[in-house]
Amino acid sequence: MKITQRNNLYQLAFMPDFFPVNCYLVEEEDSLTLIDTALPHCANAIMMTARKISKPITRILLTHTHNDHIGALIKLKTINPDAELWIPEREERMLRGDRGIDPGESQTPIRGGLPKNMNIKADFLMKEGDRIGSLIALETPGHTPGSMSFLDSRDRSVIAGDAFQTRGRTAVSGQMVFSFPFPAMATWCKETALVSAEKIQSQNPSLLAAGHGKMLENPAEEIKKALMSAREKMKVIK
Repeated sequence: MKITQRNNLYQLAFMPDFFPVNCYLVEEEDSLTLIDTALPHCANAIMMTARKISKPITRILLTHTHNDHIGALIKLKTINPDAELWIPEREERMLRGDRGIDPGESQTPIRGGLPKNMNIKADFLMKEGDRIGSLIALETPGHTPGSMSFLDSRDRSVIAGDAFQTRGRTAVSGQMVFSFPFPAMATWCKETALVSAEKIQSQNPSLLAAGHGKMLENPAEEIKKALMSAREKMKVIK
């Protein structure tokens, strides 16, 4: 595991040189918010990092419910029974393996690894604009129907889940990066993902923290290039 800190944000990168899977700790005045839980074997390393920061994990937030983002969830909730679990409202039923598509959504099948039936209950279901500590929830569907990102109101960092990847190159979800193709292969709807990436760009983030790859400081130019590439490949004129 590699730990990288930028202001109030800690990136915990597992297998960073092989198959990078990230989760994040957001430091508040007297507590920590954990965003995503990485892989099943990552729970002890996450708790060790929290102990080094010397603050308790009081909230667990999910960007989406693919297995590489919820792997250690059950164990971490068992270790931290009082930690609030916040799940995107549209994603909640996917924890039970429900791949159903709602009316008005792209009828493309949901892709990627999902739990068959995770026996866990959310304390809160998140929607656009919810404030969780210093974070503001942004609905950024595309990678999955209910994917969310989080804007830190203190410094405009954005924790984007798989709305972008930065491994290989910076790319919008669904755009193939041949050196690390897995986020694209697991993306539900490329067109919806592009709209969500544009939404993140509109927030003018000071830092982009993705689920796979390094954090990008001052990411405006990288985001711009990624959007231009996605539009070109999808023949979107803007």
